[in-house]
Amino acid sequence: MENTSQSSKLRWYNIALLAFTVVWGFTNVVNNFANQGLTVVFSWILIMFLYFIPYTLMVGQLGSAFQNSGAGVSSWINELLGSKWAYLAAWTYWVVHVPYLAQKPQIIMISLSWLFRGNGTFVNDTKPIVVQLLSLVLFLGFVWLATKGLNALKKLGNIAGILLLIMSFLFIILGISAPFILHTRVATPNMGNLHDYIPKFSFQYLTTLSMLIFAVGGCEKISPYVNKTHNASREFPKGMLVLAIIVALSAILGSIGMGIVINAHHIPNDLMSNGAYEAFQILGRYYHVGNLFMWIFAITNTLGSATALAVSIDAPLRMLLDEADERFIPKVLLKKNRHGVFINGYKMVTVLVSILIIVPALGIKGMSNLYNWLLNLNSICMPMRYLWVFLAYIMLVKYMDKYKSDYVFVKSKPVGYAFGIWTFVFTAFACIMGMVPKANMAAFGTSSWWFQIAMNVITPIILIALGLILPAIARRTNKISN
Repeated sequence: MENTSQSSKLRWYNIALLAFTVVWGFTNVVNNFANQGLTVVFSWILIMFLYFIPYTLMVGQLGSAFQNSGAGVSSWINELLGSKWAYLAAWTYWVVHVPYLAQKPQIIMISLSWLFRGNGTFVNDTKPIVVQLLSLVLFLGFVWLATKGLNALKKLGNIAGILLLIMSFLFIILGISAPFILHTRVATPNMGNLHDYIPKFSFQYLTTLSMLIFAVGGCEKISPYVNKTHNASREFPKGMLVLAIIVALSAILGSIGMGIVINAHHIPNDLMSNGAYEAFQILGRYYHVGNLFMWIFAITNTLGSATALAVSIDAPLRMLLDEADERFIPKVLLKKNRHGVFINGYKMVTVLVSILIIVPALGIKGMSNLYNWLLNLNSICMPMRYLWVFLAYIMLVKYMDKYKSDYVFVKSKPVGYAFGIWTFVFTAFACIMGMVPKANMAAFGTSSWWFQIAMNVITPIILIALGLILPAIARRTNKISN
């Protein structure tokens, strides 16, 4: 029985592959190439060594120390800091999905446009308010769908996720080999010039850091697997290091591949929204298969985004409300319908996402600018949840003697504090810098530029403030006696 148990445990290569599917995607390459061009190659190397590897190994220790904590980060915070902080962590993890949900309908429509029209004119030619109204209708449709069960859609999403990973590697292999095999022209002149890969550490560069962090975040989702790993103290960190190597290679080679098919010195404004499709369309022309690669990517991206939208309406809300403490959550939000859905929670999601879909379209000119802004807002808000991971690690270091674990990142408390504080401060700094629009006023127009920066500042403040207000409402409506 012991041998059977050991053989069923995960090995380092299982951990690396599992984590890779959670963390990485081809759009991470496209979005950061759009922000930085070829200099992103150097940025990827820095972010991997200074941020991503420590981040993953901290998660390993947290997962090992709290192996029976099913709720992840909020459970860690509850153990280390108490229920009030745990509620705020759970709220943060839920509420940062609001901008994510607001953009998914856009991505689905863009994918369908490329699939049926074969170009990106939908983004360039359609008025933002029209697109956002269609996005709202699509979102409301998925809210209804989420109340009816998601099993079939989840299976399609799993298939789409695997295909998207395959397409990412296919792009790297075919893109980099095209000039050597097919003798195609490289889109970026003088790609061998090392000077083009070294970023200028200017204010403008610092505003792009949040997108890099957004790209490599999320590995805490694999924390439950630490103690399901064979010889966790050795194989889990080995798996994480292999993950970092695979992600780094994918990011670097993918960025070089983008430079081969897209001119890094003249990056179009719509590259974030249309770049992945354009890249696969160009590869299709290189290899004489027409739009085949682009069609496959568009289909898989549509399925993957649809699944992510439906699941993300329900799953994060369940994490917040399933084991809700009535001292912090009003009972009205805990009401379920006959399908077991938190119906009033869904209404709250619908209101917040609907506002974030419609209001920006009133002040941001151009659909490409609107898409880029909403993606950037995601890069500001999503990393806010990682702050709780680093805070949990700092507190775990403080109480290291109390909370033992099979795997320990660093044994020295001062070094542990240094890693925890560094990653926390760097994440917060990147989020704040990300609030500044990536282009200057001339590119957006003065009113649109200021509207964007105002929304970037106000939106996360409002989303977090709502979490601070709910406990006060709960105290008044739940009639809790002290």
